Amino acid sequence: MPRPHLEAHLMRRIGWLRAAVLGANDGVVSTASLIIGVASAAGGRSEIIVAGVAGLVAGAMSMAAGEFVSVSSQSDTEGADLDRERQELRTQPAAEEQELAGLYASRGVAPDLALQVAQQLMAHDALGAHARDELGISEITTARPIQAAFTSALTFAAGAALPLIVALVAPTASVVAAVSLTGLVTLAILGGAGAWAGGAPIWKAVARVTFWGAAAMAVTAGVGLAFGVAA
Repeated sequence: MPRPHLEAHLMRRIGWLRAAVLGANDGVVSTASLIIGVASAAGGRSEIIVAGVAGLVAGAMSMAAGEFVSVSSQSDTEGADLDRERQELRTQPAAEEQELAGLYASRGVAPDLALQVAQQLMAHDALGAHARDELGISEITTARPIQAAFTSALTFAAGAALPLIVALVAPTASVVAAVSLTGLVTLAILGGAGAWAGGAPIWKAVARVTFWGAAAMAVTAGVGLAFGVAA
């Protein structure tokens, strides 16, 4: 008997990978930009560190709350759809069977075979079959609010800690240059790692995340310089 062919698809990582990459990138960009803005306004080291710590804490909490709310909304929608499907399976199972068979037939399965497949899958797990093939809800893509919130907060804090540490140890006169360089290098590494983990083109991701990170830092540096001159 041949051994089963097992594949580890990258889509299984999509839930935590999205939240992790988004959190780390935001942590680097927002905290580095905040530090650069304050330093460009001729802020002293104490002002720079206070701003960086405040940005780290506020950003991590904001990321956690935002991810939890948005993913919870997705989870609520999925739950409502599943409840509706349960009700329809109880009250009109024949129609649901035909609906599932129609889905398979529309994908190229012969009508008679599509009906047999629908009958067998519904006998095994009717709700699971409809959730997966009618609603597009599966174990891989299902919403996990707690996981998304925790991952986003943790990775944001980790990303934000790096520019904060650089600002703490670099000479005050070199904070802008040191944080900018460190932030861009870190963003490039994160972009490449995220693309590699997700099986996407690496250089495209590196260029994209580095460009927007540099733009954010340049804008906040300009704002800091403007306020510093005005003061």
